[in-house]
Amino acid sequence: MGLPFLDSFSAAAGRGVWHADELGLADAQVAATGHAALDAELPGGGWPVGAMTELLQATPEAHVWRLLLPALARAVEARGGPVVLIGAPYEPCGPSLAAQGLPVEALMWVRSEAPAARLWACEQALRCADVAAVLAWLPQARVGELRRLQLAAAQHEVLLFVCRPESAAQGASPARLRLQVESCAPDSAQIELRILKRRGPPLAAPVMLPARNERMAALLAAARLRRKLRLQQQGTVPAGEAAASATVVRIDAWKGGANALDRIAVVA
Repeated sequence: MGLPFLDSFSAAAGRGVWHADELGLADAQVAATGHAALDAELPGGGWPVGAMTELLQATPEAHVWRLLLPALARAVEARGGPVVLIGAPYEPCGPSLAAQGLPVEALMWVRSEAPAARLWACEQALRCADVAAVLAWLPQARVGELRRLQLAAAQHEVLLFVCRPESAAQGASPARLRLQVESCAPDSAQIELRILKRRGPPLAAPVMLPARNERMAALLAAARLRRKLRLQQQGTVPAGEAAASATVVRIDAWKGGANALDRIAVVA
């Protein structure tokens, strides 16, 4: 019996081969991020399920909730289990999260300063069938420890997000997807997302997302307008000229005390 021609192999193989200059297809399930501009740049169009997504930031709480809330809310709705927060730098603001689709009762906050305890809690959460997603702050984690978490996420098909400092971008990581998250210097109303690692070509320009959701942006814009009109009526600000001071808008805290979502400074 004759052997098939090489051209036959080439034609069949070419249909399933990923080329480095193309955005790769997801080889597993994905969850939509809730941000169309970001979905368009991710393999499969969303966060990888059963794999680690690494978020690198200058400050540990910066923009995490704005970025992840849509996917976390959908994960809770789909699986019915909690989102486990491990080592969160601030207590989550319940009313603000609930207003954006993530109820307080769906959060489980594991507090620990010990790196080994955080890793252990993260691995146990990933192995729990009821958990919808895991969001962990692991600034001191080593590559081998992250690889173990990656394997646990793959075995149990859980969304896993790990927050680490920007300095970690210089080192290796087993994460399927790595993003650097930072405020946009020219425009504080925008977030810059730099995709450091994905199955696809390097991304030349960052993905830009609004720093606040539409409802919050509308509330803050209305507050700025009311303050400007009041100051104009008092004669303290010339008409058509914005004030140069800052106003602090407070969102009521869930249980009181400092948290990541109840302090928003805006220029009036």
